[in-house]
Amino acid sequence: MLYERQRHLLALLDALGGFATHTDFQKLLFLYTRECEQTPSYDFVPYRFGSFSFTSYADKRRLIDDGLLAEDEQSWQLTPSGREAARGSNIAPLPVAGFCRRYPQRGDALISETYRRYPEMAVRSEIVERLGLDSATCCRIADARPPRSAPGLLTIGYEGRSLENYLNQLFGQSVTVLCDVRRNPLSREYGFSKGTLSHACEGVGIRYEHLPELGIGSEKRQNLETQADYDALFAEYERDSLPRQKAALSRIRGWISEERERVALTCFELRPEQCCSDSR
Repeated sequence: MLYERQRHLLALLDALGGFATHTDFQKLLFLYTRECEQTPSYDFVPYRFGSFSFTSYADKRRLIDDGLLAEDEQSWQLTPSGREAARGSNIAPLPVAGFCRRYPQRGDALISETYRRYPEMAVRSEIVERLGLDSATCCRIADARPPRSAPGLLTIGYEGRSLENYLNQLFGQSVTVLCDVRRNPLSREYGFSKGTLSHACEGVGIRYEHLPELGIGSEKRQNLETQADYDALFAEYERDSLPRQKAALSRIRGWISEERERVALTCFELRPEQCCSDSR
């Protein structure tokens, strides 16, 4: 069974003739989600060549496994079954076709047009100078870059966030080091297991560190039903556990005071008063 976002992806690819290079499709999918969808089905981060969606690539792998896309690292290509699924979706063909007519550009011309319309997606691009963009666009890209912020300590949870939304939050706050304090850095949420998260952070210029010793054991996280339960757990943690973690705390202190990094501690929970470093 396809997710709605995957139906949009297949419908767009079908309208493009069933084939697009991976860079072109990332730009076109970004433009489509921003200009044709009331609620974008994919979030994007500013990456090496502009807008990029990790989630779309995870979907690509699933669609390949389902026989709807061809196995190809360099392109997105519908199989006959994928074309049938695209045309059997409930995505209206005329708006998608109209979108494709608005963007006939490909390659550098398409990237340049995307940067002109959405300069925030070019702030980490490695090819801005090569594109020969006009001075006004270059100024808008420079203005979109988050300023270098003072060293410090922040917290963030990934509950209810897409990986891209999460990374954009970090990037917008000028975070330079993400410190994962989960005992067990695995997650049922796409993108938040250690391997994928560390790779994604590296891609947007954020260093990933894992300090599992700062987490709370699962045996102590049972039956947490009220804020009073959390408060009691944290009081015990501060009294009994933290004093034994001087080495880990010293590493964080060194990142901030000596390396001048802006560090974000991360766990699952959205609300910091309930962060007990669980993996879900």
